[in-house]
Parts: sequence; structure tokens; C-alpha cells
Amino acid sequence: MKKHQNYFLLFLIVFGIFFGVAPVRAAKLSALSVKGTQLVNDKGKPVQLKGVSTHGLSWFPQYVNPKAFTNIKKNWNANAVRLALYTSEYNGYCTGDAANQKALEERIDKGIQYATNAGLYVILDWHILSDGNPRTYEKQAVRFFRKMASKYKNHTNILYEICNEPNGGTSWSTIKAYAKKVIKAIRSQDKHAVILIGTPNWSQDVDVAAKSPIKGYQNLMYTLHFYAGTHGADLRKKAKTALAQKLPLFVSEFGISEASGSGALNQKEGKQWMKFLKNNRISYIGWNLSNKEESSALLNSSCTKTSAWKNADLSPWGKWLVKQF
Repeated sequence: MKKHQNYFLLFLIVFGIFFGVAPVRAAKLSALSVKGTQLVNDKGKPVQLKGVSTHGLSWFPQYVNPKAFTNIKKNWNANAVRLALYTSEYNGYCTGDAANQKALEERIDKGIQYATNAGLYVILDWHILSDGNPRTYEKQAVRFFRKMASKYKNHTNILYEICNEPNGGTSWSTIKAYAKKVIKAIRSQDKHAVILIGTPNWSQDVDVAAKSPIKGYQNLMYTLHFYAGTHGADLRKKAKTALAQKLPLFVSEFGISEASGSGALNQKEGKQWMKFLKNNRISYIGWNLSNKEESSALLNSSCTKTSAWKNADLSPWGKWLVKQF
């Protein structure tokens, strides 16, 4: 019986090729690792991820769909997408009810499936914001990442971002204590996936983290966030200091608006940042895939499409970012 099934499968493939409808399967992406300050592929060659971040899986779930992610890959030439899972705020993973939590996990599962099929790397982002201190929901984070790492340990395209933007005066020692517990949970299931660690002051003080990085684990990187309308040469100086001390950096969120997500776009400063990222082969993820009425949204607020976007559907920031890919 198995022999006949194989013949039938071969017939379907030949039939599909002949008529131009062969089934398409995304090639398995190279497993990533960290070498020095660089993200590298399975052959040890430097890799620069370039992509976009969703804006809250509870708030703009409509953009997590197969056509949207295929659009990001094929039309925008990006190679990564960030799934932003808010921990607090409205319908946050840690503040909503059990049904909401289940729905968010299902959305993550679908997002990873769609991204994998589209040939994209996925950053699974534990998006702390108003909670400020990652230890606020430390137990939930440990459970969540252990579960996700167990489920996706055989995927080669998943990166885990364990705390978005520690803020409110949260110290590096506090973040570090949290990170060690979450990293341990992930490594109990997945020995190799790249893990991104937030740094103090809204993921800006990478120079502070560089003085006392986490020891005992491989494939760790530290996040640097910037908005060119607010952050310029002073923050790049911090980044240069961290790199000089061999701290691997990953820009898991950025924009060229003000740090609030609104305000005027600073393209001049944005170009300086892109030059810095290119020269140092630092990966970057633009915020955010939505039509929210703010200058950091990639789509015009009048755009109701959830995929198949044309250039006219993009905001000024969206047009600028897509050109960088």
C-alpha cells in the first residue's frame, strides 16, 4: 500500500509541474547562532535580519495572516517578522482572562506557521511596557517560554525576545536576574535558539549591560531600541561602547519618528542609523505593522487592506522602511 501511495504522490508532483501548479513548500531556514558580535547562519556567515514588528497581537490581529507575511517576504524583501505579545495593557497575556490567553497562544501558533511558510524568521516578543520591570510577571514568563521552546524546538527560524523594554528605573542587575531564569527555562527545551535580552532604560543602555553580560550560555544577544526623531549620536555612542566590549546587539524595534511613536519623521538621522547598522551588520526590525493613526505605523490610517499592499497604501515611514530592505 505504501508503494502505491508513493507512486500516487510522484504522479501528483509530475502532474503539477507539467501544468504549472506544483505544490510549494518553504525551504527550511538556516539555524542561526551568535559568533562574537555577529548573528551567523549554519555555515558561520554573518546574517542581518531585516523585518517588521506587529503592533500587539490583541490590538491588530488582522495583520497576522498568510498573505500579509508573504507580502512582507516577496514584495518588501524583508526576512523577519516580530510577533509582539503584550504582557500587560488591554487584553495582555498576563492581565487578560484564560480565554484571552488561549486566543493569543493560538494567534502565535498561526503567526509562526504563516511566517515559516513564507520563509521568514520569527521573533517571539514578550512585550513588557507599562509593567516596566520584567520580574512583575516572571513566573508567567518562565512558563510561557518553556512551553514555546518545547513546542518549537525543532524550528530553525525562531528567536526568543524575553523582555521588550525594561523601564521605570529597572536596573540591569534586576533584568539580569530575570533573564537567567527565563534563559534556563528555554534552554531546558531548546539548547540552541537565539535569545534576545532587553536592556535598561527602554532597551537603550546597552553599554551598562556590556559591563556585566550574562555568562554560561551561548547564542545570546542584547536589544537596542531607537527612534531617530528622539535618539541620535549619543545613543549610537552607547552602542559603539557595547560593541567595543564584544556585546552582540540586535535592534528588535526602531523607527524614525519620535520615541512616542508619533511626531515628525527624521529621515536624516534615520540614514545615519541605517549606515551604522549596515556597517556593523546589526539586524533591525521596524515598528509597526498597522494602520494606527500615528507616524510610526507602516500603513496609512485610511488603508483597510490586510495584505497585497501597494506603495500608495504605505505611510511615509512605511515607504522609507521598505526601501531599506
